[in-house]
Amino acid sequence: MKKVLVTGADGFIGSHLTETLVKRGYDVRAFTFYNSFNTWGWLDSLPDEIKKEIEIHPGDIRDPNGVRNAMTGIESVFHLAALIAIPFSYHSPDSYVDTNIKGTLNVLQAARGLGTDKVLITSTSEVYGSAKYVPIDESHPFQGQSPYSATKIGADRLAEAFYRSFSLPVSIVRPFNTYGPRQSARAVIPAIISQLLTGTKEIRLGSLTPTRDFNYVKDTVNGFIEIEKSDKTIGEEINIASQTEISIGELAAELIRQINPQARIICEPERMRPQKSEVNRLLGSNKKLKELTDWSQEYSLSLGLKKTIDWMEENQDKYKTGIYNL
Repeated sequence: MKKVLVTGADGFIGSHLTETLVKRGYDVRAFTFYNSFNTWGWLDSLPDEIKKEIEIHPGDIRDPNGVRNAMTGIESVFHLAALIAIPFSYHSPDSYVDTNIKGTLNVLQAARGLGTDKVLITSTSEVYGSAKYVPIDESHPFQGQSPYSATKIGADRLAEAFYRSFSLPVSIVRPFNTYGPRQSARAVIPAIISQLLTGTKEIRLGSLTPTRDFNYVKDTVNGFIEIEKSDKTIGEEINIASQTEISIGELAAELIRQINPQARIICEPERMRPQKSEVNRLLGSNKKLKELTDWSQEYSLSLGLKKTIDWMEENQDKYKTGIYNL
């Protein structure tokens, strides 16, 4: 039973990763964001038989001492803790620097001091900006088109520096657009579904023309685990992508077809990114992931959307549909 730590375990992808690791026999410590209510985010929703197998370690990724304590005795670290909402990064960029860059530095410093066997740093397809060519491979240039993406570029380059300077066994994991149960309403798929499930005939969105490469969360989680298992991934940056794309408009039309064909789309200026900040096209290459690991995609977009709709129908109380979620 390998002892692993998941930072950001209380979040969307982190909770799915934590759950899957437990089911596969890993000894899992979950680093959750400390709060006085002692809530564990999405981990609270897991079955009791899963939760009893998780060692909960509350803390703050910005605190180096707490991070080091959480990493003591750990063989591999899945570092997912981050601020990720792009619109909120326009509002509060300082908090993104503290969390995404300094938080990652805390993980890297602790791993170096403790001799951690492997560290997986979570990146994002947003670091590439709008595609200069497709499919986007790991050699594609970086472009910080939002404060969020800029801080993730900074965190990635710190990880690279620790690998090159100190031989720290780091892998940079770069998921494209993950979706599925437990995702917050600030993301486009739950934003559309949550509105449609209220029976409204007006779906409020931002720009409809950008394309995205969507991955169902279980495929993303499997990518993380396969990257952790392979020694070939050390020192590498690796996309997790479906290598297919769909525009936001086409995506919305499909969800409308499945849930409420009477609905129509209204584009609201407040939901649109600044023109130079919008990433107009994301289509990732998964060639490297398949070469270095045994990963393969299991969920088509249509199947993943159906599973997401089914889950959200049972959890409508967890979403505030009458407001724009930053």
